[in-house]
Amino acid sequence: MKEHLRPAITLLALLTIITGVIYPLTATGLAQVLFPHRVNGSLIVIDGKTYGSEFIGQQFDDPKYFWGRPSAAGYDASASSGSNFGPMNPSLEEVAQARIDALQAADPNNPLPIPVDLVTASASGLDPHISVASALYQVGRVASARGLSEAEVTSLVEKYTEGRQFGIFGEPRVNVLLLNLALDGLQ
Repeated sequence: MKEHLRPAITLLALLTIITGVIYPLTATGLAQVLFPHRVNGSLIVIDGKTYGSEFIGQQFDDPKYFWGRPSAAGYDASASSGSNFGPMNPSLEEVAQARIDALQAADPNNPLPIPVDLVTASASGLDPHISVASALYQVGRVASARGLSEAEVTSLVEKYTEGRQFGIFGEPRVNVLLLNLALDGLQ
């Protein structure tokens, strides 16, 4: 038994050092060198002030800002989750109708159909993007609240529209935080 114990303990110690210390430190060091912005949370820092991460949605409810996708998690990254309301659950319809009512109250003269991603929460509850249709739906309200022309705001939406990943995956989308920060810079 003793003849097996010493090699087993030696191997355990060696593998613990390799997989528990050397590998994580190497991977972390390489990531810091190759992708420092992403490794550090993709934080948006302007003039020393951190506004958030470009990959975590934030709540905007002021009419002068574009509103992001609703969050079942209350925009709390530690509570990331969807609502888990299925299509037959009456609560889903109630929540969606309340969001539709809020959008119509904020922009009563908007004739465009309300895009689905403005009334349904994402699976994570922290989606930082909205569809291009959702951004264009809000152009009139934002332009009016800021005293800008719709053409100026539409141009900004177009500028901040991200294409499909690798040109084929997903749909074009707009990062709400980046767009709202650009709007503030436009003022």
